[in-house]
This record gives sequence, C-alpha cells and structure tokens, in this order.
Amino acid sequence: MTNPFTHINQDGKANMVDVTHKIVTERQARAQAFIEMSASTLKAIVDGNHHKGDVFATARIAGIMAAKKTADLIPLCHPLALTKVEVELIAEPEFNRVRITSLCKLSGKTGVEMEALTAASVAALTIYDMCKALQKDMIISNVKLLEKTGGKSGHFKAQE
Repeated sequence: MTNPFTHINQDGKANMVDVTHKIVTERQARAQAFIEMSASTLKAIVDGNHHKGDVFATARIAGIMAAKKTADLIPLCHPLALTKVEVELIAEPEFNRVRITSLCKLSGKTGVEMEALTAASVAALTIYDMCKALQKDMIISNVKLLEKTGGKSGHFKAQE
C-alpha cells in the first residue's frame, strides 16, 4: 500500500517532498483572515489616530514579509521565489472587523497556498499586536484558502 501522506516517508518519518521532476507552472493562491474588534478600536485604526502609527501599512508589510519567510516558519515547506505578494486590508465597520486577503504568485514546481495563508495570518497577528493596548479580546478567525490555481491538482475555489 502506498503512503497517502506526502510529507511522511515509507518508514513513517517526516520528509520534504521531492519536487525535482515536477514541471514549472504558473501558480497562484488567495487566502483570507478576519480580526474582530470593538467599534472604537476599529475607528482608531481607520481614522489614523492610533498611537503606534499606520496599523494597516504595518500589517501589510508584515504579511508580505511573512509570505517570503514561510519556509522558515512551516516545517518541510519549500523555499519559494515568489514573484508577487499582495495583502489587502478592508475595514468592515458594519461587523466591527477587518477583512484581510492575500495573493501570492510564482512560476514554480510547488504551490503557494501556505505563503498566502501565512501572509493573511501574520497580517492579522500584527493588527492584534499593534492594538492590544487598546483591546485585548480581539478575535482572529476564519483563516482559510480562498482559491488556488496551477499545478497537478488544478483549480480550487472555496465555497463562500
């Protein structure tokens, strides 16, 4: 019987997948995260009145940097030469939250799902870090892959 887990070898030990013989394809992934907070915390961010500075700019840079460092954070993840990383932060005052979306792209032998998920997660964590003096009970939630294209498994799109 073949092993259904690609990161475990025949001896049951952790192992980095060999992508040497995979073909290079254009790959893209989009992910999201939400961070919920009080109306007053969100207003301080949106109005630019936060004492630590531009929260969205800092979170955007943190998300981009995190995508580039994913292989250093996630065991057995391949280091990738990303060609594009985008992090978008949208205030949703009707829900007292920020919606974070990320996009990662490359031409390569392995996908960028983990990079997109890491970018969205770290952007949310950065917002938490910058705002924890204002509010400690913020909630990070709904971190998920929205869509991925390219590679052997083809196109995936999450149900909304």
